[in-house]
Amino acid sequence: MRSWEHLHSYKDWQWSAASPDKQQANGDAMATWLLKSEPSVFSIDDLQQRGTALWDGVRNYQARNFLRAMQAGDEALFYHSSCAEPGIVGRMTIVRTAYPDPTQFNPDSPYFDPKSPADTPRWDSVDVCFAGKFSRVLTLAELKAVPALAGLALVQKGSRLSVMPVSAAEWKTILKMA
Repeated sequence: MRSWEHLHSYKDWQWSAASPDKQQANGDAMATWLLKSEPSVFSIDDLQQRGTALWDGVRNYQARNFLRAMQAGDEALFYHSSCAEPGIVGRMTIVRTAYPDPTQFNPDSPYFDPKSPADTPRWDSVDVCFAGKFSRVLTLAELKAVPALAGLALVQKGSRLSVMPVSAAEWKTILKMA
């Protein structure tokens, strides 16, 4: 199991090892995540069309630290936010670990950060690969109503992170719902 001690603590969240069928090549249990995107910016359909894509624009230090903890082979849920029907719409796989987000250096990008030094970049991105689209949206209201998901960071009051860990039990519950 990986150590999460280098990450900042996340309110009421504890990572648990994934099931034995979710093992990486090095023997560590795979981690599972939830990543949010506004569908008007980048949607599950965009990812499906591209196959693999850069997950960029994360500008929160705690979310960035979660990106840095991701390993190739980790799985993630794709969440559509700030839309008519926010919710989990599919799955993806992390295929490239954290590296400097190129948008932080591009003055034409909405994610440009003039204070990010080129020699020690402040922001990271990962590459993700489409793994599947759910047949329906698992709405935030629906997720909040499931007792087994009460500890999921997404349903916690005031939780606005765009990248967050998902425990093995929460992952299994969500996949059963889908």
